[in-house]
Amino acid sequence: MIDPDNNNPDAEKPKPPGKGFRLWWVYIAALLFIWIVPLINNANKEQEINWQQFQNYILTRNAVEKIVIVNNEKAEIYIKKEMQNDSVLRKVFNLPKENNLVQGPQFYIIIGSPETFERKLDEAEKNFSANDMVPVSYQKSTNWFWGIVGWVLPFILIFAFWNFLLRGRGGIGGGGGASIFNFGKSTATLIEKQKSTVTFADVAGLDEAQVEVKEIVDFLKNPESFTRLGAKIPKGIILIGPPGTGKTLLAKAVAGEAQVPFFSISGSEFVEMFVGIGASRVRDLFKRAKEKAPCIIFIDEIDAIGRSRGKGAFMNSSNDERESTLNQLLTEMDGFGTNNGVIVLAATNRADMLDAALLRPGRFDRNIYLELPNIKEREAIFKVHLRPIVYDTSIDLHFLASQTPGFSGADIANICNEAALIAARRKKAIVEKIDFTDAIERVVAGLERRGNIISPSEKKTIAYHEAGHAVVSWLLKQVDPLVKVSIIPRGKSLGAAMYLPEEKQLHSKTYFKEHLCATLGGRAAEEIIFGEISSGALDDLEKVTKEAYMMVAYFGFDKKIGNVSFYDSSGQQNMGIQKPYSEETEKIIDEEVRLLINDAYTQAKDILEKNKTSLQNIAELLLKKEVIFKEDIEKILGKREQENEASPVNGN
Repeated sequence: MIDPDNNNPDAEKPKPPGKGFRLWWVYIAALLFIWIVPLINNANKEQEINWQQFQNYILTRNAVEKIVIVNNEKAEIYIKKEMQNDSVLRKVFNLPKENNLVQGPQFYIIIGSPETFERKLDEAEKNFSANDMVPVSYQKSTNWFWGIVGWVLPFILIFAFWNFLLRGRGGIGGGGGASIFNFGKSTATLIEKQKSTVTFADVAGLDEAQVEVKEIVDFLKNPESFTRLGAKIPKGIILIGPPGTGKTLLAKAVAGEAQVPFFSISGSEFVEMFVGIGASRVRDLFKRAKEKAPCIIFIDEIDAIGRSRGKGAFMNSSNDERESTLNQLLTEMDGFGTNNGVIVLAATNRADMLDAALLRPGRFDRNIYLELPNIKEREAIFKVHLRPIVYDTSIDLHFLASQTPGFSGADIANICNEAALIAARRKKAIVEKIDFTDAIERVVAGLERRGNIISPSEKKTIAYHEAGHAVVSWLLKQVDPLVKVSIIPRGKSLGAAMYLPEEKQLHSKTYFKEHLCATLGGRAAEEIIFGEISSGALDDLEKVTKEAYMMVAYFGFDKKIGNVSFYDSSGQQNMGIQKPYSEETEKIIDEEVRLLINDAYTQAKDILEKNKTSLQNIAELLLKKEVIFKEDIEKILGKREQENEASPVNGN
């Protein structure tokens, strides 16, 4: 609330008009000057007349003192002083009665060429005496005003156009880029402390990360409790995690809880086409931050400027501008005072690409890893995102959380919004459970395409393909529980077998082998029933190939390769340039991957051959109902042995 007596020191003071505003007044004044000066210069000047008027009323009355031809374009006519009050001239040309005509010229004629004008004049004066002949002279004249305008106006227009292109580049709170002179100004958006409304109450599923950043909040609120003991607060904190896990939201919550100004900028905004702009913007950002201290600087996607220097330079040529920007950032973070209240938060999902100098203690002292939420955290995230939604309160949020394993906070927010949209399209008063389950299926598998034209033979192939997945996965103990099979096209897929994956941190070799077998069950069913295979297993083959290579080259599951992993978690190796193994090892890896996939395919065929009748029954049921559930499969295959208690959904 604004203090009417203006006694609040934190009240936002009115800002003076910006430079851009004053600059537009300069443009307007220049245009008025260009428009008004010619009017002033042309006031009370000569009249334009034609040749007939000149000959009939002026030349025949012997009223012409002289004629001056200017620039071979215009004939200026000077009237004799004694004829300036002539009644005929005043009447014909509407001249004033007083003897206040301009000194001359009083009239002018636009001529085509001097020769033609002189010829017509000679013909009109053929009966004149020698004393009455009108003297004609020539004159070269330049207009100094328009000459200056011709030189200056293009520069003014270029300047105005360039300034217009660069306007609006600055952020809230006086960011740079508002004019041609502000290239080096920071474009960071400033959110004042009164406007920092996001708090930890708006952040769910990040309890462990909140514990670490709350120390920053305590320091910003009460720095003396730390500094009096000689403690040094971290200068920088980097938030690392997959997209959508809430890195930016957590940074805003820190600013909102601490009630301090919050500078927000993307790493890509530092670097532009002009040399030195990135480093200049870094300097300006930290200068503004020190003036607002205590405050927080948040750099999103810091890998845009923080990438390891010299990495890949021999391929892409070194980016000097990006490296100079990074060098300036390193200098600023290691240069400002330890406890001056400026804390840098950064976010990235590619921490392996960052320069080692950026991550050392004294710059980014602390790394906070944000993982995908577990079932308990997802339930808390649902509670946050369901606040603005009118939904059936009897819905079990634990059920929704169990249906979304592997989902990030952004994915859950999207599901809540999608459920509300689905309910609105169905003209419902509230969002119900079926709307949420449909939203989950839409996010996972895509929108239903019931209008997609599929021939009966294709539909039969799809049904047996999905039935093959269902039978093999049902009979293998370590494959995730099957919950639904559909032959309704969704997104890019023509059908899907949906599973409820169990949330585990570790998986055994047997799990991976059975998962390969279940994934190849669709193609195996096609070969058994139709005697040939189709292109419908493309997605299955892609998944199987990637997973088999991971088993052999990363997880050390292959006996020939042994307990060796060629995975590089640091991201320093470039597999496109140099592989970390010899050609002989590469050949062995390829052979073992093919052997692994062939064994899984053979196992899938054996399972389906032994359960061919069940395969046909499930396929026929799919052709009849298009969508079947766990209960339908239990009636055909019986209860699943050692079925794992689950949590949701993955499509074929």
